[in-house]
This record gives sequence, structure tokens and C-alpha cells, in this order.
Amino acid sequence: MAETGDKVAVPGQDAGDQRLDKWLWFARVAKSRTLSATLVTEGKVRVNGAKVAKPAHSVKVGDTVTIVMRQRMRVLRVVAIAQRRGSADIAAGLFEDLSPPPPPKADSSAGEAAAMLGLPDARREPGSGRPTKRERREIDRFRYRSDSDS
Repeated sequence: MAETGDKVAVPGQDAGDQRLDKWLWFARVAKSRTLSATLVTEGKVRVNGAKVAKPAHSVKVGDTVTIVMRQRMRVLRVVAIAQRRGSADIAAGLFEDLSPPPPPKADSSAGEAAAMLGLPDARREPGSGRPTKRERREIDRFRYRSDSDS
């Protein structure tokens, strides 16, 4: 290997490109290089719109990487190539996030959560259906009070 300045030139690889699995790991898209390679082999990664099957696919500055993870799609433009994995600040400088904003989170009230799961609403109109425990106690108080008054 021939050294050029502080970077080491790797035969068969331009100074401006890098393996896709390494770049995903350096950019902290995946926690490990193995997980980033798994993402690629499972077909969850596209480079410039084309599906990539091999983790050794080269990415270079200007490429657009589309990743589907955890029911979310991330679109990243490669801004820089790193020589090693660094801090989160350094990793954030490796890409520009072009992803669409996530959908707004709904208010997590019980009625909305039940509706999302397809369950019947727990609230009901007064006087309809089986009485609640509180209503049952009120009915009992009313009955026994009316019996003792007569």
C-alpha cells in the first residue's frame, strides 16, 4: 500500500469512494458493520434509486442512499467519506438528510388508541348498556334508600 499524506490508498479503491456497509456504519445508520451488511443483503438499501445486493458496492460523494428501517424510509445524500468511525457529530457530517418528515404523533388518549387497534370505545352514552361499578353503587343506594323510607 502506498501512503498519500495522512490517508492510506487502498488498491482497487478510489480516494473518493467507500464500501457501502462501511459508510453506513461510519455514518451511524447501523450499530455495527455486520448489521449494515445485513441491511444491504436483505435489499433494504438503494443507491441512486437502484437496489444494491452486495455490501461491497461503492458509494461516493454525491450519491443518494435510500434505507428502509423500522417502517421508516431515510434518504441520505453522501457528503463526505470518512477514514474511520468517529463521534456522532462527525457521523452527522457525512450525510445530508433528505428524508420526508415523520408523520405527526397522535395524542395518546385511550379512545384514540383503542380506535387505532380496532377495539370498541370504552366510553358509552349514559343509560345505555351495562352499568359501570360506580353507577351500580348509585342504583343500590337509591333502591335501599327508597325501601327504608316507606
